[in-house]
Amino acid sequence: METGPTGYASAVSRWTFKISRRYQHVLDKTVPHIVSRWIGCLALMAIYAIRVYLVQGFYIITYGLGIYLLNLLMGFLSPQVDPETQDGPFLPTRQSDEFRPFVRRLPEFKFWYSIMKAFTIGFVMTFFNVFDVPVFWPILLFYWFTLFILTMKRQTLHMIKYKYVPFSFGKQRYDEKKASSKESTNPPRD
Repeated sequence: METGPTGYASAVSRWTFKISRRYQHVLDKTVPHIVSRWIGCLALMAIYAIRVYLVQGFYIITYGLGIYLLNLLMGFLSPQVDPETQDGPFLPTRQSDEFRPFVRRLPEFKFWYSIMKAFTIGFVMTFFNVFDVPVFWPILLFYWFTLFILTMKRQTLHMIKYKYVPFSFGKQRYDEKKASSKESTNPPRD
């Protein structure tokens, strides 16, 4: 093995590539396990909350996390192409319009992954006193709730105006069995 700076650099490069491939493999294996991923996310959030409660500090980091989560939530609830700024075809507003499925600006996996990264970084930051800025936390909580209410009101009005629902439960689904049974009971007329 080479002992010069390039030899060490290539060894480090190979090692980081190998680690990143393993990490990506683990991430890829978690994709179909939605409930397990979100349970893990809730566990990480609980660990972070317990840490902040026990230390009685780092409220500014928690406030920043809250703002970031609100931003992620808006991306998760918004369509990929905003109907307000789009010049082309819009979301269907009438029964005769062409059906286009709702495509999120921020997919569920990226939403989960961003939350996990944010809480992990926030948790690590709680071990450094430089990030423990003294602040009156009830004011931050009030600001966050005000921002949350105003943002969700705007998003809800946007959903009503452009007639889209970002969730799939309660939506009409095509079922072959129902379609074939209707065809057999109502034969075509000549």
